[in-house]
Amino acid sequence: MAKRRSVGIMIFVLSIGGFFVYAYLLMLSEWSPIVLQLSVLMAVGGILGVISWIGYNMATSRPSPSSFITDEKK
Repeated sequence: MAKRRSVGIMIFVLSIGGFFVYAYLLMLSEWSPIVLQLSVLMAVGGILGVISWIGYNMATSRPSPSSFITDEKK
């Protein structure tokens, strides 16, 4: 339990620190255009990656038996 708590605190502190480093790089440094371009590139790449993964899974998965359409004639 103590190990989980220390890992959680470490993740919390590092994420807050990462935010401040990112904010500094984006707002106050000479690298801000590159940081902004890389941020947008990673966001768009992540979204398109998830969409392509969904498409790949839809294309390669077998349909479940409950998804077959049955044509019952009465």
